[in-house]
Amino acid sequence: MQFSFNYNSLSFIILIVFGVCLIIQLIYHWGFFSKVAFYKRNARPKLDEELEPVSVVLCARDAYEYLIELIPALLQQDYPDFEIVVVNDCSDDETEEYLKDLERKETRVKPVQLKQHLNFFNGKKFPLSMGIKSAQNDLIVLTDCNCMPVNDQWLRSVVNRYNNQTEIVIGYSPYVQKKSRLNRIMRFDALQNALLYLSAALNRHAYMGIGKNLSYRKELFYRNQGFISHYTTSVGEDDLFINKVATKKNTEVLIDAENAILTTPTNSFKLWMRQKSRRYSTVSKYNGHSRLMLSLFYGSQLLFYVSFIALIALCARPAFTIANGAVFYIPILVFFFLLRFGSQLFIYHKASKRLGEKGLLPGLILYDFLFAFLSPWLRLLGRMNVGKE
Repeated sequence: MQFSFNYNSLSFIILIVFGVCLIIQLIYHWGFFSKVAFYKRNARPKLDEELEPVSVVLCARDAYEYLIELIPALLQQDYPDFEIVVVNDCSDDETEEYLKDLERKETRVKPVQLKQHLNFFNGKKFPLSMGIKSAQNDLIVLTDCNCMPVNDQWLRSVVNRYNNQTEIVIGYSPYVQKKSRLNRIMRFDALQNALLYLSAALNRHAYMGIGKNLSYRKELFYRNQGFISHYTTSVGEDDLFINKVATKKNTEVLIDAENAILTTPTNSFKLWMRQKSRRYSTVSKYNGHSRLMLSLFYGSQLLFYVSFIALIALCARPAFTIANGAVFYIPILVFFFLLRFGSQLFIYHKASKRLGEKGLLPGLILYDFLFAFLSPWLRLLGRMNVGKE
């Protein structure tokens, strides 16, 4: 069998791009994402006397309907010593009255009432800073009002990840599963993002966390002057802070589906798109290593599909021929396409089970194709919106 390459053709250049992108994607799936898919936790569960006091901190703005379900669930956590610091960020609903009434009945609930917004701190950064300042304990665990622990072991699972060097624990918060196309799209996006930031943390290059399931030490927060370095950005209280303070030795991950904390998703595609573009607006402020890692993944993902489609479209002038014909040209391209997809399917299947995601694999190739084009667009929108909020 003889190969003949058309070195001067456009098809050959695109073939090189396709091959390079295929290799990069396989490296990400087998070299990085597999760390999450095959993660094994070896730490011994801590005894009650080994568990240090914890302050759970969350910010609430017009979140009364969420709080009346979340606070009782948090109070039922099987943990020997903890408090719940709730920052009421200028709410107009019944949040303030509910927290005041709860404070009289439950000593573990500590409300922080904010009456006015401050212009020099945007978004959640000022309220969250006030909540951390009001916390009595050094060990801080963060979550959001629209979250809910699966069971009473969540706090234990977070604190069990701490050792003598640990200052940060990065967790995952899957969306509540619903029967809608938007819900599946959101959950796939969350899963893919989790594979990126959790595998980076396992590879000792943590670049972000999510405030729905994140923990760090109060001393670390003050040692790095909190959010001062990026206070003009309305978002980034989780990812920009972690990008700044995480080191190779001070960060652990929480990959524990049975003790997870669930997030209630939005039902509005427009709102979700706005949230995503705001999230992407922080990427340009990441350190160089983090930006390179993300650019390589998303860039190779996009170019893999673009180059594959282009090669199929140019099959009349193939980049190579076999035995003086092109009869095997398309099957070989399809083989390498399926090699990447099969790898992704296997790794995502394992990772989904590990992270507690269900029902995403049947539409995996469609979701992946969608985000190959949607992610660069959202990153562009995010860069355009930097400084506008």
